[in-house]
Amino acid sequence: MLKRPWGLLLLATLPLVFSLNACAGQSGRSSSSRLDTIKSRGKLICGVSGQLPGFSYVKSNGEYAGMDVDVCRAIAAAVFGDPKKVEFRNLNAKERFTAVQTGEVDILSRNTTWTLSRDTSVGLKFAAVVFYDGQGVMVKKNSNIKTLEDLKGKSVCTQTGTTNEQNLADQMRQRGISYKPLVFEDANTTFTTYEQGRCEGVTADRSQLVSRRTTLKNPAEHIVLDTVLSKEPLTPAVANGDSKWFDVVKWTVFALINAEELGVNSQNVSQLASSNNPEIKRLLGTEGNLGQGMGLTNDFVVRIIKHVGNYGEVYERNLGKNSELKLERGPNRLWNKGGILYAPPFR
Repeated sequence: MLKRPWGLLLLATLPLVFSLNACAGQSGRSSSSRLDTIKSRGKLICGVSGQLPGFSYVKSNGEYAGMDVDVCRAIAAAVFGDPKKVEFRNLNAKERFTAVQTGEVDILSRNTTWTLSRDTSVGLKFAAVVFYDGQGVMVKKNSNIKTLEDLKGKSVCTQTGTTNEQNLADQMRQRGISYKPLVFEDANTTFTTYEQGRCEGVTADRSQLVSRRTTLKNPAEHIVLDTVLSKEPLTPAVANGDSKWFDVVKWTVFALINAEELGVNSQNVSQLASSNNPEIKRLLGTEGNLGQGMGLTNDFVVRIIKHVGNYGEVYERNLGKNSELKLERGPNRLWNKGGILYAPPFR
């Protein structure tokens, strides 16, 4: 048997040692999460529209409100126990993805549709659906426009960087309807142009049309056509490659949904902490260590519901019967109440 000198053996193994050390260093760096950055900073930075009543807008007192805003407040409550530890940044449709990619914002909570191309090509990870929507068209009531076919030869305003622009083009091409698209980067410009009569119709998600109608000078003069052009699952998004932070965002939304399903709300959450129901015990952290496994406290759901409420409370406050919009929940009802809203279990 040929004996190899120890010196040569050591030299031969050095590349392997350095390689393993390099991998260990890379692994150490990759283990750092956005969640740790947020905790160190002491606040969440949330990208929103800021121009859409019901989802995200600024009230007369300067305070942000809306469903997208409440999602961010729920996350802040989960992380800090304080829903006010959020900084909101207004982003238009064109710049929103770049803001997440560059780290300008920690999360995008901005009525954004989850699609295959966005999930695979823009460096984002889409969390749980917070609102199931569909695209529509709004026209003036006295226009005699009842269907998409009535828009033949007419102009339609839409916003660039959205799924709405492509969806409308697809529907019109499929039906053989020629029309004139007027495309703008800013939502305010889009709807102002429509209100001024420079386009006969405006297209966006139906919830957005109902929301923006309330901001027009004479809301009653405008109607949303019955035709639904597409599926639009609206979802918060974070940057790819950070499963720890993604889990926090995703399970915060699931907490809102599961809390409503189990009858846990902002009024009874403190009392239900002593419940004997095993599902409620796991949800509220009195049994198990589900929160700790995500880098949060085990009672993170108690924090969320206490400060923000469950999904039903968030919906009714911003979009439903307790809001100006009065939107029926429709598909956004719980799965066991005739809707499609569904969340994985806490176990």
